[in-house]
Order: sequence, then C-alpha cells, then structure tokens
Amino acid sequence: MSYRKQLIQLAKFYGIVEIKNYFKGAKRLTTSQIELILIKNNIKLPSKKISSSLGRLIIFKDKYLRQPFYVAVVVAIVIGFFGGAPYLINVFHKVDYNLWKDKDKIAKHKNDTIDEILKKNEIKSYKKDENFVVSEKIIIKKDNLIENTISLDASVVSSLFEDLNYDLSKIRKGKKVKPFYISLLPKDLSLIEDVRERKELFIKIILPLILQENEKIEKDRKKLFRLLAKKSNTKGEKDWLKWKFKEYKIKNRDISELKIRMDIVPVSLAIAQAAIESGWGTSRFALEGNALYGQWTWSDKGLKPLKNVDGDHKVMHFKILTASIKAYKKNLNTHSGYIEFREARAKLRNLNERVTGLKLTQYLDKYSATGMEYTKKLELTIKKNSLSDFENAKLLSTGLRKEIKL
Repeated sequence: MSYRKQLIQLAKFYGIVEIKNYFKGAKRLTTSQIELILIKNNIKLPSKKISSSLGRLIIFKDKYLRQPFYVAVVVAIVIGFFGGAPYLINVFHKVDYNLWKDKDKIAKHKNDTIDEILKKNEIKSYKKDENFVVSEKIIIKKDNLIENTISLDASVVSSLFEDLNYDLSKIRKGKKVKPFYISLLPKDLSLIEDVRERKELFIKIILPLILQENEKIEKDRKKLFRLLAKKSNTKGEKDWLKWKFKEYKIKNRDISELKIRMDIVPVSLAIAQAAIESGWGTSRFALEGNALYGQWTWSDKGLKPLKNVDGDHKVMHFKILTASIKAYKKNLNTHSGYIEFREARAKLRNLNERVTGLKLTQYLDKYSATGMEYTKKLELTIKKNSLSDFENAKLLSTGLRKEIKL
C-alpha cells in the first residue's frame, strides 16, 4: 500500500472530519495536505518505508497508534455492553486488515479508488431488535458470540493480548484469565517460526473458551444439586431438569447418571487434545472448519479428509471455535465410548479428589484408533507443555463482566 493510501486509511479510521472533503474532490488533496490534517489531529504519521514482514500492520507496529486504538475498543465495550456492539463492529471492520498486508489483494484492487476500497470494507447498515443485531457481515446474538467474523492475523492477535496484559506466565501462577474470546484461529498461525511462541498463542486463544464452557457446566451442576436438595420443585425447575436429561442424552431420567455426565473436562486435557487433534491450530480442519478436536460426522456437512482410508466420514465443521469446544465436551459427556472416562471422573469426585487431566488420560484410548498410544501422547503433551498449570485457572469476573469477543 502506498504511503498516500496509508495516510488516507488512518484519516478514515480515526474519523477525521476533514477527510470527508476527500470524497468530494480527491484530486485536490495532496499528500502533504493529508499529512497536515493528521498532524493537526495529533495522529502520528506512519513511516514512508513499509516493512515486508508478514502480518505486520502499521497501526499495530506503532505503539503511539496502537494504544489509542485498543483504548477506544475497551471504552466502547464498557460504555455499551450491548448497545455498543454496533460501534465495536464498525471499528473492527472499517479497515480491512488483510488488504493492508496481502500483496495479492493489493494487486487485485490496485486500480480501485480509496472510495471504492473503503466502500467495499465498510459496514453500511444495522438492524436491531430485542434478539439480535444484524449487519451485512456479522450477526451478534444476545450471548455476544460473533459469527462469520474475520480471522485476525497472528501478529494482530498477539498485539491485542500484549496490550491487555494477557500473560500465560502470570496465569500459571494463579492470575485470573480475562474473558477475551477469539472466534477464529489466525490463518497464518503456522508461519510463526518460534514453536514456543506459536504454542503459547494457541493456548491463549483457546484457554478462555475452554474455561467459559467449563464455567457453564459448573453453573448447571451447582443448580442441579440445589434442585435435588429441595423437597419439591417448581414447574420451571422440572422443565429445566427435563431439558438437561435431553441435553445429556439420558432417556430414563436417571438422576445418578445425570450427576456423572454433567461435569467439566479438565482444562489441561482439553488443551492437550485440541493441540494434538489440530496440530496446535495449524491443521486444515482447524483453519477451515474451526474443528479443534477432529470429531467425525457422516452427514453432508463437514470437511472431507484428503486421504479418507477409514470410510466415508467427514470432520465436523463449526462456525466458531466455541462451538467446537462445546461439541467436544458434549461428546465426552454423552458418548458410550467414554463411559470409563466419566466413571473415573465421578470416582474422583466421590473421593473428594482433584479432577485433573493426568488422572483421566488413560481412559480416552477410544478417542483415537491408536488406542493406548494416544493416551500416552496425551500424557506427554500435558507434561511437556506444563498444561497442568492451567488446571485451576478461572475467568475474571467483576460484577458485569467486560467481555471482548472477536
């Protein structure tokens, strides 16, 4: 991208009033004039020499530009937890990150005017009612999960985590995890040459998502025991129980079985299986279908393996990463192949012992065709990457949770 276009993008991004004149008479604004407009609005100018490093964006390379950007995002979320969603979408979609760094796309659009480029990448309208907010590119439901969103570059995600002080070393020592949810894996994750850096970024992305699902299960489990302790239940409570029997696939309404199935999957185990099944977030299934756990399906929907020697199965496809984690936990908590896993977990509960990944890996031999070799690989992955450090990790909760979901 030319230096001039960088200036125009910055002006547009920060909503500089004067830049509106550009749309009426682009040729009348020189590069020097645009520079003056930016300087007058206290915006640091980018370097005229553009770095060729993959995934590096001007805004995120410059700490003076990067900090105001994230401050604006966080302020928008705090001010408008629900009502601020349209603003958040606007901020993240007015600039096409891929267009900034992808040479092919730049070549493709090299003849476009800045008006056309911005018009193509700008959110034009919103429809809002009590259930959801709809834009041309995104649907935000009440639970704030963003579907069909963009895949941010690895460098952008790393910068976001850095600015939010999301440090795994501190999490390992007991610091709570900020509820920061990334919906899609970075497409260029495999380009990170440093293996440790690549693994850490992968863990940072999926850890809050795993904790979120565990937190929901724990909440349901506590409610279940409260209801069972009561002498009688209301119609609403009975309906809730009826739904949970259905959710956990219990046909005979066996309370004892519901207690066994309605339980968390240890964090270390969930991370280790995601790492193995997705190649630490670099597999085709993970990048194209948000499939972290390689679950099979025989339906029309799914990604077909390139070499399918085991039959006509496909790998399940998900819109967002959270859906994959939810399906994985449902699989372990309901499938007949993991009865021993659930019974071992329940036994630990009854003995009042900690439920950890290392105590349960041996019961997942049916998860892979390699059987016990797979369980040994799970155990090694947990130990080698010190994943047990995250066993007691918790999401930060301070009243009305300030969540950032991308």
